[in-house]
Amino acid sequence: MIALNKHPSGRHFLQIPGPSPVPDRILRAISLPTIDHRGPEFANLGTKVIAGMQQIFQTRHPVVVYPASGTGAWEAALANVASPGDAVLMYETGHFATLWNKMALRLSLKPEFLALEGIDDATGLPRSWRHGVQAELVEQRLRQDGSHRIKAVCVVHNETSTGVTSDIASVRRAIDAAGHPALLMVDTISGLASADFRHDEWGIDVSVSGSQKGLMLPPGISFNALSPKAIAASKTATLPKAFWAWDEIVEMNRTGYWPYTPNTNLLYGLSEALDMLLEQGLPQVFARHQRWAGGVRAAVRAWGLPTQCADDRVHSPVLTGVVTPKGVDADALRRLIHDRFDLSLGAGLGKLKGRMFRIGHLGDCNDLTLMGALAGVEMGLKLAGVPMAGSGVEAAMAHFASEPQASSQPQGHASR
Repeated sequence: MIALNKHPSGRHFLQIPGPSPVPDRILRAISLPTIDHRGPEFANLGTKVIAGMQQIFQTRHPVVVYPASGTGAWEAALANVASPGDAVLMYETGHFATLWNKMALRLSLKPEFLALEGIDDATGLPRSWRHGVQAELVEQRLRQDGSHRIKAVCVVHNETSTGVTSDIASVRRAIDAAGHPALLMVDTISGLASADFRHDEWGIDVSVSGSQKGLMLPPGISFNALSPKAIAASKTATLPKAFWAWDEIVEMNRTGYWPYTPNTNLLYGLSEALDMLLEQGLPQVFARHQRWAGGVRAAVRAWGLPTQCADDRVHSPVLTGVVTPKGVDADALRRLIHDRFDLSLGAGLGKLKGRMFRIGHLGDCNDLTLMGALAGVEMGLKLAGVPMAGSGVEAAMAHFASEPQASSQPQGHASR
């Protein structure tokens, strides 16, 4: 039998790009007694979290909250606006874009997978997996679709597998420049509440997200933020849907309730997470993540290792992907670091398996957390015999010393 209660002394360093560490304040909220999900107290909770999520998505329009993972919200997004056989244009930026494309196929849609062609000379990795969405390719393809067969353009905002954040506003401009009526659908599962995201301003029709990243909750809640155009499309879409259907949820949400049993205690946690984020202010939250990302990238540069993201303009504030030298198994390195220092790093996924590892720097984190994680990585690199150009720990220390905190009230330690 596997023992699940044997843990080393001290706190585990969970530096994967989600699920992210859950602050004690949120854990305490989740532990509150469960209440009647049809009673008046619950209506207050439901109304509060929906209004708060509208602020996080930066939208005036409905936000649907599901008791499900982000994968469920992917399916909900497609099922509510599409009919069998509909063409959708999807863009390959990494493993999660690939999985969304696979889902579209299984739902009997006809996805076209657009990608930046070729292999990167420096790393031997796919170019498409080292760059963000190329909006000009989207515009070019939509201009070719004179009959407007393509019903939606689906892109990933922050590609968790690579550490690349795409320019979503440029994708909307591309759709508009092509004069195409396609919906814009965006996966911001790992971007929301960590990287700047503006549902209304960027002209997004459906945004997809989940609870376990920047919102600092356990997995189990996911979201669709909707535009009026998406809601109109849902009225004629014919893909089967019942649990995922927007119409009943949006209607009942007006009074703070759901058409089925919601995950009550996770909603307590969501309420607390919203207080923490909005007390600090979204601009400060985004600046804090950018600052952490800069420190981690400084460390990677000092080690002399390439980042998976090859475009300095679109480095993710949520995670940094680190490419290991040829002949160095990144998964073996991760196991070594975990076993010796109780530090979890993200694996390379899909085409990147064994070629890179990922350092998460999101949510309930601070400078010392990251310094400890970077020290663990540097010691692991030394033990594995990986040659380094210099000390990443010293480079990160210099970065954090030169870059003042964006806020004097860290997110994970706000007072009540």
